[in-house]
Amino acid sequence: MRLPRSAAGWTIAVFGLLALVLGLVGLIRPETLLRLLGFEVIAAGDRASGDYTRTYIAASSMAAVNMGVYYLVAAHTEWRAFFRFTVIFRLVTFSVFSTLVLTGSAPGKFFGVALWEGLGAVATGVGLWLDARRVKVTPTSPATGAVRSPTDAGR
Repeated sequence: MRLPRSAAGWTIAVFGLLALVLGLVGLIRPETLLRLLGFEVIAAGDRASGDYTRTYIAASSMAAVNMGVYYLVAAHTEWRAFFRFTVIFRLVTFSVFSTLVLTGSAPGKFFGVALWEGLGAVATGVGLWLDARRVKVTPTSPATGAVRSPTDAGR
């Protein structure tokens, strides 16, 4: 796999790698992920009947693994439409997760997840903005001067 070719691509790759790794942590050591997120860890024998916390963590973790792979593929292919799409929905996620913390529905430590989403969205947005302003020029011939590079197409 080649390295990202743009600032926005790097932000997507970093987020994808973190999502993949944290998803794997949740699948292998769910109690570690729960502690990291600020949730109380209850031993399996002490859980109430009908408590599906571990099932939900496994499902969420698998979704994170999948999302991490999607993001890494998008970074690898420089799928800029995907980059733009993530900015919007990561800001929505920031808003929802922040609301959960502010209303007491989630522990304060969970705000770290909201912050991760919000800062990631801003970083990708800034990366897209910087990439759009960076013009790559490649010479063609003395008669025609210079043209924009094919990698700038679609920006």
